[in-house]
Amino acid sequence: MSLLPIRYVEPVFRPPSEADSLILPVTDGCSWNRCAFCEMYTAPQKRFRPRDEAEALETIARCGAQLGQSVKRVFLADGDAMTLSTRRLKNILAAIRRDLPGVRRVSSYCLPRNLRKKSVEELRELAELGLSLVYVGAESGDDETLARVDKGETFETTRDALEKLGRAGIKRSVMILDGLGGRALSRQHALNSAALMNAAQPEFLATLVVSFPEGDTRFRDTFGAFEPLDVLGLLQEMELFLSALELKRTVFRSDHASNWLILKGTLGADKPRLLAELRAAIAAPDAAPLRPAWARGL
Repeated sequence: MSLLPIRYVEPVFRPPSEADSLILPVTDGCSWNRCAFCEMYTAPQKRFRPRDEAEALETIARCGAQLGQSVKRVFLADGDAMTLSTRRLKNILAAIRRDLPGVRRVSSYCLPRNLRKKSVEELRELAELGLSLVYVGAESGDDETLARVDKGETFETTRDALEKLGRAGIKRSVMILDGLGGRALSRQHALNSAALMNAAQPEFLATLVVSFPEGDTRFRDTFGAFEPLDVLGLLQEMELFLSALELKRTVFRSDHASNWLILKGTLGADKPRLLAELRAAIAAPDAAPLRPAWARGL
């Protein structure tokens, strides 16, 4: 990254599918930054602030001069670029189109709360300027679970945001966190998360397992009593979640480093196969192709 004409504030995060994208910071940190499970933006240097608009536009111009047509994808960092005003986002997208003419996809993280003051018409304008995909960390569709982790969202606010994006023609990649409700809330977390996805019908859906590489003290201080699911419990929760999904055409991935069992397919076409793989792993976990703990990279 140091070879690029971009000022990065480390650590820099992006979705796995943006590995080949130009990471373009237009904000630093996350405007909410209170989710008990998230460690991404807790470092002091990652305190939330919008990047100066002039800096962002100058950075795009420098990238254009240095990289030219070679850039095909751009990811707007950090945690929620969509918190910027529509006017500023339009200026950024217009600059990308002008200075990086080879770009075919612009994407961003998006908190549901970022869209409460943006109309479908405004989002459609952003889509027309090149914003084609956003990553929405729904985490759960269960209101009790969301409240316990201080997500600042509900089933309704997340559904409203996803529906608004869909109506604007922006593709949605939604993430659900397996095990987020612990043993006590596992069933309602799975079923209500499935209900949220059924209502939204996102183009992409991914599941990750809640994990705490830096320890779970911060999480427990917010959540309260928490009994994590073991591997079998996580598989059983996933089986309940997948069973309740009624998706028409959603690309599904459960292959993050945190996932014990890799599952990939399109829902609903591949639902029977995915459920068969899950149920086989639940019935005989010792014979299942589970990722070894050392390979989870957490």
